[in-house]
Amino acid sequence: MSTVAAAGLTPAQRFRLDAFGYVLLEGVLAEGEVARMKAALRRMKADPALAEKRIYVNRHDEHHAHFGHVVEYDPALLEYAVHPLLIPLVEELIGGAVRLEETEAIINRRAPDAATAPRGGRPFPSGFHRGAAPSWGTYAEEGNFHCLFVKTLAYLTDVGPEDGGTAVIPGSHKLAWREAAMIEAAAADPRLVDQVTAKAGDVLLFAESLIHSTTEIASDAERMVLISGYTPTMMREWTGNEISPEFLAALPDAVRPILSGEANWDWKRRY
Repeated sequence: MSTVAAAGLTPAQRFRLDAFGYVLLEGVLAEGEVARMKAALRRMKADPALAEKRIYVNRHDEHHAHFGHVVEYDPALLEYAVHPLLIPLVEELIGGAVRLEETEAIINRRAPDAATAPRGGRPFPSGFHRGAAPSWGTYAEEGNFHCLFVKTLAYLTDVGPEDGGTAVIPGSHKLAWREAAMIEAAAADPRLVDQVTAKAGDVLLFAESLIHSTTEIASDAERMVLISGYTPTMMREWTGNEISPEFLAALPDAVRPILSGEANWDWKRRY
């Protein structure tokens, strides 16, 4: 858990990724970046014409809004998806050049009728899942762990122990155990679960082979996060996250390949 450097992952950060499957990068986003991203998400939540703007909605109510394919909505959200401090770190974990696979945004808070955990307690997370598995989505090269599907999750608000932080089962990114068996083990012993706490501007970098979930919110705080998924250039985007030709055409040459995946099987490795 350390500040990100332009040079790439530090040995400590690389070790944490290899051993646990995730690392919290502190202070990646500047205060102004966070403010612009939050403002864009608030406009999105209030926008009645999201479908016309190619935003899909997984959920939209007063206490929980979950949007997909947000990268075309506002320049601040594109800025996050192609952030120059984050793309090199994602490439290190994947092992080569990347393309954007999906973008999401979540704004949520505790519903008034939700049960409240004891003060200082941690509600056990529900909805554990992963999008890759060691048997088909990861590999090792020159001693380093790599995953073909990687996410970055930006915290736009402070997230304490009661504020619905991301929960992970550390080490699950490499284990050949059945997913259900690992989740059952974590349910029997919550010490097997790490709950991430973070400050606004911090970013969680993790392999999608890591079993993860959002925890219940026990406080009255609002939680806002931005999520970007990445794969090697020859893999395709999540359905519904196809970039429009008009949007691609307007992008600078240095940025367009990250959204288009145009390199395809001409995959530039980091070795």
